[in-house]
This record gives sequence, C-alpha cells and structure tokens, in this order.
Amino acid sequence: MKRRSFLKSLGGSLALTSLLTSNSSKSSEKTEFKWKMVTSWPKNFPGLGTGAENLARLINGLSNNRIKIKVFGANELIPPLEVFDFVSNGGAEIGHSGAYYWKGKSEACQFFSSVPFGMNSQEMNAWLYYGDGIKLWEKLYNGFNLVPRPAGNTGVQMGGWFNKEIKSVDDLKGLKMRIPGLGGEVLSRAGGVPVTLAGAEIFTALQTGIIDATEWVGPYNDRAFGLHKAARYYYYPGWHEPGPTIECIINKKKYNMLPKDLKLIIDIACKAVNIDMLSDYTAKNNMALQFLKSENIKILKFPDEVLARLKEITEVILTEISQTDDITQEVYNSYMKFKEDVSPWTNISDKAFLNI
Repeated sequence: MKRRSFLKSLGGSLALTSLLTSNSSKSSEKTEFKWKMVTSWPKNFPGLGTGAENLARLINGLSNNRIKIKVFGANELIPPLEVFDFVSNGGAEIGHSGAYYWKGKSEACQFFSSVPFGMNSQEMNAWLYYGDGIKLWEKLYNGFNLVPRPAGNTGVQMGGWFNKEIKSVDDLKGLKMRIPGLGGEVLSRAGGVPVTLAGAEIFTALQTGIIDATEWVGPYNDRAFGLHKAARYYYYPGWHEPGPTIECIINKKKYNMLPKDLKLIIDIACKAVNIDMLSDYTAKNNMALQFLKSENIKILKFPDEVLARLKEITEVILTEISQTDDITQEVYNSYMKFKEDVSPWTNISDKAFLNI
C-alpha cells in the first residue's frame, strides 16, 4: 500500500513538473509586460525598500519574466508621497507604500494601514485575508483605478524619538512631531503639532530642530537613518502603529489586462512579501535594539497617564471619522467588529503567554 501510495504521489509530482515545464516553455513565447514600480522608500532601504525589491523579484521570477518590473526608490522618478496618484493615473503600473498617507483621498484609507490602539499585525492579516478587509479595500480603491494588496508589515512599532522627556500630557503641548495618519490627528488633539515628512527628510529635520520628535518604525529602520544621533529619548510602545500594513497598489486597467495566472502570481508574491517582511523586522529589530542600548540611549515607556489620554482621544476621533461617508462607515464598522471579536482570543493566547 505504501509503495502504491508512493508511486501515485510520484506520478502526481512528475505530472506537475511536466505541467510547470510546459507552462514555462509556453510562457517564454508570450508577450512581456514591462512595468515600473514606484515606492515611498529610499532605494534598498532595509525592510521597506528591500520589501519592494523582493516583491518585484518574486513577480519577475514566478512569471518567468512575463512580467518584468523595474523598481524606483523615493525621488528617483517621483516624490515619495505621490505614489498613489502616479499609479492611479497610469504613470507607473505598480506601487509600494502605506495607505495612511492617503487620508486626503479618503479617511477610510487609514484603516488599511494602522489604527492607534488598534489591531496588531496578526489580527490585521486575519481581518484582511479572512474578514472583509481586502474586499472593502478593493471597493474603496476601485474609484481611484487601483487594486490594493497587503505587501508587508513591520509589527508593533516604537513610540518615537524625542529631544525631551515626556512625563505628562502637558509635555505634548506644542510638540512638533513627525507622525502621519490617525496618529498625527490624535497628537494634534492632545495639543501637539503633527508634521508629515518622507523618511529621508526626518534626520535633518530632527537634528536641526525643525521638529522636536519623530516616529519612524523601530530599531531596525531607526538605526539605519541614524536617528539615535539626533535625539536621546526613545519611547515605547508604538501606540499609533500597533500593526502597520504596507500596501502594493496596482493600476486597475493594467491589472485587468493580465491573464488569470499572472494576477494570481501577483497575489501570491504580495502575500509572501507580507509574511517575509514581518519576519525580517522581528529578527533585525532585536539586533538593532542591542546596538542602541550600547549607545546610551534612554529607552523609556510612555507614562500610563499619557497613553490613557491618547487612547481616549483616539476613540473620539474614530467615531467622528466613521461618519464622514458611507464607505468610511462601512470600513470602520468592519474593522471595529473584527477587533472586538478577535480580542478575546488574543487575550488568552498571545497576551496571556507574554504576561507569564
């Protein structure tokens, strides 16, 4: 019986190999799709930039070069915060960025990146893949001629770099901080001044005093930008970005021109990069954190009073923006319902384990 089972499986494997070889041979004769990818990250920047490169490499390889993607880092073709419009208008076929940068397009965009005090990376992936997340994301972006896909996650981020200690809510008043999306709105309501800057602009702004504080990602990326040389106080937790999803956006007209197998290849490549990026950050943040500790950086936890106030403000803001329009209400309801449903399991699994 084992022999028959083995021969049967071997036959299946040989058939699959033959099919793949046949498809590969046939695909090499088909027309190539030469695409440009624009990103919001510096070229080959650790984690984010390399994530974009990995996505292009996977799509190129899995398609046997039927799709050939050339990656352009931030400012190589367009400024980093123009990715959405450029891909939407057909200037490039594909982009790699973060949805919270597009709050000016729709408040609902932010839910597909990260919500302050919201879901972590595992919960976000669960909502996107097995809840209504991707379906609602597609519905939202349809009006912009875009097809969205999750294509990375950094995991829980750090709270940011500050040039003074944060001992109370009063210390947030007048504080000029680089912080995008919903986190920036929360800071504003707390009396701070949110500033939106692309990653490559952060160090100079912090070093010269244009801003008093900044969040970026975590030890892995923050060390790469040398932020420890511009500020002394490094705060946690990243209340504003507990599980930030990175997006791949594809021009819908270009996407619809692809045969079904190439569409599937893009979907699979995005999912692979989504998982790979989170693993990369989990491994590299630890090493970078040890380095930062050796640099005599003060790593501090936000006071409970500060976190409680920021959470209170967040709840008010989310309720307000949920009433912006029908699609934002729909996304808000789906996100909050999934968070409510998944939290009991998180509490008695991951959280309970970490607490012991």
